[in-house]
Amino acid sequence: MDSLRVVFMGTPEFACPTLQKLIDRGEQVIAVVTQPDRPKGRGQKMVPPPVKVLAEKNGIGVFQPPKVRAPEFIDIVKGMNPDLVVVVAFGQILPKALLDIPRFGCINVHASLLPRYRGAAPLNWCIINGETETGVTTMLMDQGLDTGAMLVKKTTPIDPEEDTKSLHDRLSVLGAETLSETLDLLASGQLHPEKQDDALSCYAPMLKKEFGLIDWNTGPQTIKNMVRGMSPWPGAFTWLDGKLLKICKVRVSGTAGADMNAPGTVLRADREGIEVACTGGSIIIDELQLEGRKRLSAGDLLAGCKILPGTILGNRD
Repeated sequence: MDSLRVVFMGTPEFACPTLQKLIDRGEQVIAVVTQPDRPKGRGQKMVPPPVKVLAEKNGIGVFQPPKVRAPEFIDIVKGMNPDLVVVVAFGQILPKALLDIPRFGCINVHASLLPRYRGAAPLNWCIINGETETGVTTMLMDQGLDTGAMLVKKTTPIDPEEDTKSLHDRLSVLGAETLSETLDLLASGQLHPEKQDDALSCYAPMLKKEFGLIDWNTGPQTIKNMVRGMSPWPGAFTWLDGKLLKICKVRVSGTAGADMNAPGTVLRADREGIEVACTGGSIIIDELQLEGRKRLSAGDLLAGCKILPGTILGNRD
């Protein structure tokens, strides 16, 4: 098979390795479609998506439609006559009129082992829920939310200490490899779509800041998983004397009898960490960030901020 005429649709850093893989393979990436530039930082300077930066570096034309379902944009894609559309973390739902354009369909690179974790935040939720493995699935897109026929899956273990940032970086590379294998199978006529079993699916909704509030009435491993899954954004947090306290890194403590204290009670606070009681045990906070300050180790934060044993975390007032 000759090189494919590909329209690539993606937005964040996660999508960049897959776009680079298409370029390296020698596929004809005839256009990149990404989200509009967004204001960022204190100065609200307009910043382009990472995919746009990579596309322009390689001399590929970029489209940034506010809505891909607009008839005028669908006509533009039709005029390109693509063989394939590749979609990675694009950020908009594709209408049927767009899905029907390429002769080989639209292939999505999804960061979970479908049919598990359909939705916007599979990386986060698989860690929050304590999964020990995850992976990437390429999928032939249909009109549903991540419901299309599966093409190729690649699995990877989740390290017990891994957070979303680390898993994101690994899966972005794995996603590029998975798409490359998918295109090899397509070229050889050995690509066999497999229908998803909807009964095995679960939903991974987009994260909101309020999801990061720690419930000290849950167990230590549950809290640790939540801290890992909420890092780096939106971040797990609690309250200390009315100030927001971000919890960045924790470990499960083996202190006997810690659960005899009220959940959220600080049991000790020293250079070795801040131990906090929760249901069924306790956790030790190693890194944290108090409102208005930078992220610090527990020892460094305590050098300038007293947190005494008996302090109750979690009360905003």
